Amino acid sequence: MNNNLLQIKIKQRLNKLASFDYDNLECWMIQEAVNKAQIEWVRRHLYGMNIRKEGAEQSSGLIDDLQKLLVQSSLSSSKKDKFFESETLPANYLHFVRVDVKAKADCCPERDMTVYETEEANVGVLLRDSNREPSFEWAETFVTLLGNKLRVYTENKFEVTETMLTYYRLPREIKFLGCANPTTGVAYTVNQECEFVDDVAEIIVDEAAAILAGDIESMNQYQRDIQNAQRNS
Repeated sequence: MNNNLLQIKIKQRLNKLASFDYDNLECWMIQEAVNKAQIEWVRRHLYGMNIRKEGAEQSSGLIDDLQKLLVQSSLSSSKKDKFFESETLPANYLHFVRVDVKAKADCCPERDMTVYETEEANVGVLLRDSNREPSFEWAETFVTLLGNKLRVYTENKFEVTETMLTYYRLPREIKFLGCANPTTGVAYTVNQECEFVDDVAEIIVDEAAAILAGDIESMNQYQRDIQNAQRNS
């Protein structure tokens, strides 16, 4: 869906195409609402807060809708006591999926490790558990997230040689060509359109219209648009 059509659809949902009410609805207001709406839509489907209570990859439909946000990034890491710590997570990071790790030890050549994500609160327990502690022999370890970095635990038994993070990124921010950036006051020189397929973009339009309707206290449009968005989520 191109940005011109997107703006027309939102104004139509607000009954503003043939009305001078709230004719001072600025382009940056529409832009902000659309960007807020698409992030809320993505988070709702990643965490299963939608009407079907389905999280990421729990149905083929969600896989289709969200797969374009799945990316992989190689992270460099440095050795600490008992773990390797990665560099800061990518700026567009949104949701953890998995980590692939290669490791080596003096006794053996490099190998792929099986890595489990766990809570930082459980690290002490896991390190004392002989069945769950990091093991190069069994090619298993665990990873935590702390301070916007990954920690791959090794108990100083092996060295991490490669860390590959798979994650869901933030959706690309929608930008209207010539519309002023409210933060800088400078007009955008690029036109960034919604990256989702049209049926998803329609839901995002309904949600953005509901956000704007709430902002301008247009309760009839707000109720209709939010119901449409929830019904189709």
